[in-house]
Amino acid sequence: MTSKEGYSKNLNEIMQFPEEGIFSTVLAKSDNSNYTLMCLSSGTDIETHTSTRSGTVYVLKGTGTFRLYDEDIQLEPGVFIYMPANAPHSIRAHEDLAVLISLTD
Repeated sequence: MTSKEGYSKNLNEIMQFPEEGIFSTVLAKSDNSNYTLMCLSSGTDIETHTSTRSGTVYVLKGTGTFRLYDEDIQLEPGVFIYMPANAPHSIRAHEDLAVLISLTD
């Protein structure tokens, strides 16, 4: 979704937690940025991967572990993580977990 006029969304109303796996929805996208709400059901893992863009992760709900390079970061509401481009990272949801992911060039 793109908009030159701007808009707002209530993320609490958009969150959905599947019985298994991930619910993901793009909130806004432009040529140099992407904002995604990602909801992981309890026990869901996203294996180690990288992105060509730098990014941030902001925890909205739940708990989990985020591995950035070789560091485990405990996730809980309010935790903010910055990831440089090409940084290896993974995530595990200990309970239903919602994060806002922002990727930029």
